[in-house]
Amino acid sequence: MELTIIVLLVIVLALFFDFTNGFHDTANAMATPIATGALKPKTAVTLAAILNLVGAFLSTEVAKTISGGLINEGGDGVLITPELIFAGLIGAIVWNLVTWLYGLPSSSSHALFGGLIGAAIVGAGVAAINGGVFLSKILIPMVAAPLTAGIVAFTATKVAYAITRRHDGKKDGRGRFRYAQIASSSLIALAHGTNDAQKTMGVITLTLVAANLQEPGTGPHLWVVVACALAIAIGTYSGGWRIIRTLGAGLTQVKPAQGFAAETSSAATILASSHLGFALSTTQVASGSVIGSGLGRRGSSVRWRTVGRIASGWLFTLPASGAVGAIAAAIAHTGMIGVIIDAVLGLAFILFIFWRSSRNKVDHSNAIPAPDVAESGYAVRIRKGKVKPPKTKTGSVKPLSPVAQTAIRDDEAAKEAAREAARQAALEAERAGDAMPGGYGPIPTARAQQQQEGDR
Repeated sequence: MELTIIVLLVIVLALFFDFTNGFHDTANAMATPIATGALKPKTAVTLAAILNLVGAFLSTEVAKTISGGLINEGGDGVLITPELIFAGLIGAIVWNLVTWLYGLPSSSSHALFGGLIGAAIVGAGVAAINGGVFLSKILIPMVAAPLTAGIVAFTATKVAYAITRRHDGKKDGRGRFRYAQIASSSLIALAHGTNDAQKTMGVITLTLVAANLQEPGTGPHLWVVVACALAIAIGTYSGGWRIIRTLGAGLTQVKPAQGFAAETSSAATILASSHLGFALSTTQVASGSVIGSGLGRRGSSVRWRTVGRIASGWLFTLPASGAVGAIAAAIAHTGMIGVIIDAVLGLAFILFIFWRSSRNKVDHSNAIPAPDVAESGYAVRIRKGKVKPPKTKTGSVKPLSPVAQTAIRDDEAAKEAAREAARQAALEAERAGDAMPGGYGPIPTARAQQQQEGDR
């Protein structure tokens, strides 16, 4: 009976971790299209949620890495108990929420691995960890994936700007990359579902194997896949706007062609890793791509101080979550009372973090500052149109948001520039007419003809 209750607690906590993984990693796919105006913020997170849901059903290779490779088996089965898995999940959730509060795009995946490893070492010793799997499928991808994605994004950005360069004063068409961003960001969301949702599937499967409720070496059951897919999709829809702000505007100012290059590079890296069973961090891949694309665009600047903060978060993720997981495991190892104490402390911490975040709320309306992006969705429109104040149910008119006002000012500035160019062209035409031989005088312009008609 006790074991059944603990298994149920682990499954519930694992699904909550999956939920935090969703809102923690929404920025990986949707920060850049929101920043360039390719998608409206709420449209972006809805699209990401749907594709995360679909992606979770496409593969289970990463889930098998966690459930059947990371933790060794001993004579009595897997060298980790459901109580220790519960403790490991607490370590992962604590680190996820702390980094989310401060807007740091750290790795939910490595927080999970750190928590599980810390708990397993406390409960069964270092021998519980499969060093080969940890090195080849976690540690090496942790270093190689962001570097690879960054190099690919750097190259893709250089190519994109080279093939769209114009020297005749006409538009280069780079704004049309916003449309391509819709496809590339969608591909990342799909790839995220194929990689990150599986990690929670692997944890639940590992719990069932450790409790002798499932055969070792088997993959996740269908109900596990469905539950994890729904949890990560709901979490993705909730936004994670603090990290969207960091990736969309905190690292570098993202332009459409640059954003497309970053997203395509991220998607290719994540999909290839999922196929090989590498449990890499999609957050690290996305961050590496944004940095690489920022370096690849001429005139762009990367905010290295923010990069340093993010890198520090990456460096401390495994040890910090491992330490919390180890402490929670030491408490949970005392039995059912210890598990209850862990659950109460974990719930108190979760409530505190959400209360603390409410004091400095970040949502879809202020995630990306207005000067950094045109009205999302307004910048990408098939037909030309004006921004109109929306009417309320009572018939009154709401004031335009700062973002919409910025978009209107941009339009007015463009119109004024066009009018000024027309005036300059008219003056040039008048001067050319004055210089014509034969004494006929200047060629009357449309403005001059209007003035003559007025004099009459």
